[in-house]
Amino acid sequence: MLLSMTGYGKASNVYKGKKINVEMRTLNGRNTDVRFKMPQNYREKEHLLRRWVLEKARRGKIEVGVEVITDGSGDAYGLNQALFTKYYEELTTLSQSLNLPQGDMMTAILRIPNVVMAEEGTLSEEEWEVVKSTFETALQQLEQFREVEGSALAKDLIKRVEIIQATLEKIAPFEADRIVQVKERLRQRVDEYMHKDEIDENRFEQEILFYLEKMDINEEKVRLAQHCKYFLEVLHKKEVVVKGKKLGFISQEMGREINTMGAKANSHDIQRLVVEMKDELEKIKEQVLNVV
Repeated sequence: MLLSMTGYGKASNVYKGKKINVEMRTLNGRNTDVRFKMPQNYREKEHLLRRWVLEKARRGKIEVGVEVITDGSGDAYGLNQALFTKYYEELTTLSQSLNLPQGDMMTAILRIPNVVMAEEGTLSEEEWEVVKSTFETALQQLEQFREVEGSALAKDLIKRVEIIQATLEKIAPFEADRIVQVKERLRQRVDEYMHKDEIDENRFEQEILFYLEKMDINEEKVRLAQHCKYFLEVLHKKEVVVKGKKLGFISQEMGREINTMGAKANSHDIQRLVVEMKDELEKIKEQVLNVV
């Protein structure tokens, strides 16, 4: 099973006049980066929530938001007097030094985050159970979203690897013609610059064989076919594991073989097929970046 790194999950629940919303969003990322945003009185449970996210999400940039909305009936608010005083003194000093009007400074300071805060209290066991259940539901939705996206990615990757395999098979007919063309071209060049009786035919044949050995792409074709096969094997594994990095490494090896074939091709027809394989491989690499 393939999982996409891009995903979204959301769940809500109600507890004693509070609406608890949990929202999760995952994006592409080379490593695992989890960021939490939640009420202060939930912070004591962050290590547990973080562990659950890492077990399920596994890899990527992960944003988790826990929001609590109250109906207003039992809200209690407190003024952070120390913070208010600090802002007031610093803004007063700044306005005097710059000779600026103070205006309605009190209203402006009250709008600054953390100056006025809801008194959240402690997290009860009953509320924690509701939070935990909501969190688990959001995680399940995130997992389902990534599975659906991953299934679409897998189909696209399989199609492109199969195109490379089919294109690789098309090279064989052009290889025999290429050898004949190389021999004829070398013979023509020798005849242009040397008399026939000056040519050592045995030495000429040895040089041609040496030259053709350097042009031989059979090893590259075999290795590329093996890499394609291994890529598909990893893709088809049913276990939910981190596959993105492994598929990325395999695609790099595929690229090396394709590039080497292009360098050795010495044939317009083979070069054209190499370009087609490169085009599909670039699309594969782009897609693999979005795989967990």
